[in-house]
Amino acid sequence: MPDDIILSTTGLGRDFKGFTAVGNVDLQVRRGSIHALIGPNGAGKTTCFNLLTKFLEPSRGSIVYKGRDITRTKPADVARLGLVRSFQISAVFGAMTVLENVRIALQRRKRGDSFDFWRSESVLRSLNAEARALIEAVGLTPYCDVLAAELSYGRKRALEIATTLALEPEMLLLDEPMAGMGHEDVERTSALIRRVSQNRTILMVEHNLSVVASLSDRITVLARGNVLAEGDYATVSKDSRVIEAYIGAGHG
Repeated sequence: MPDDIILSTTGLGRDFKGFTAVGNVDLQVRRGSIHALIGPNGAGKTTCFNLLTKFLEPSRGSIVYKGRDITRTKPADVARLGLVRSFQISAVFGAMTVLENVRIALQRRKRGDSFDFWRSESVLRSLNAEARALIEAVGLTPYCDVLAAELSYGRKRALEIATTLALEPEMLLLDEPMAGMGHEDVERTSALIRRVSQNRTILMVEHNLSVVASLSDRITVLARGNVLAEGDYATVSKDSRVIEAYIGAGHG
C-alpha cells in the first residue's frame, strides 16, 4: 500500500441473511485528507462504517490501516491503533460539566477501559490543563462549567469531538456529523471539522451536500452497496449516474 494511503479496503462486503448490504467496496483514503462517503438511503454507508471500525465482521474482503491488516481485529484494538469513530464511543454525560466529560475521556486513554471513578480529586485536577486545551480546540471554553445536558445540539457534538480527540486518533470517522443541526450549528461544526483535520485524516458520512462540497478533498459515492463514482465534488456532482441515483433523488 502506498505511504500516502492510510486506510484501504479490497472487495469489502457484508451480507445479512441473503441480503447484500455492502457488495465489493474498494476504498482508498489518503493520509491527511477529508474523505466523504455519500449516497442515498440504503446505499450501505453506515454498514461500511461499521465494517471499518469492526462493529461488524465482513463477509468478504480485507481492511488495511497504516499498512496493517485489521480485517479480524477487535473494535477496541482498532481504536487503540488510532482509528476512532466519533459519536459511537464518545463518553458524554449530561449530568456532568463539559470539563468533567473531557477529563473522563482523558482518563480512559491513560487508564484503559477502566474509568476509575474513585480516583482522588487531585488526580483528576492533574488532567485539567490537557482537558481545557481540548475544550479550547473545539470552541467550548466559555462552556467549561456548563452541564453537557444544557448545551445546544451542535455544541454537544463539539463536546463529543473533544472527548474523541482525547483518545488521540490519527484517523477520525464521523457518522453524519451535521444530522439534525440548524444552519448556525452546521457552520460552526464545519469550521471545527476543518480545524481538527489539520493534523489527522477524516472519513465522514454526510447527507448535507453543501458541507460535502466545502469540506471534502475526495468523495466516494455508494449505491446499492457498491462504489458508483469517486473523485472531487466537481467531478462526482456532474456524473450522470450520481445525479440519477443520489442528487436527482432529492437526498440532501
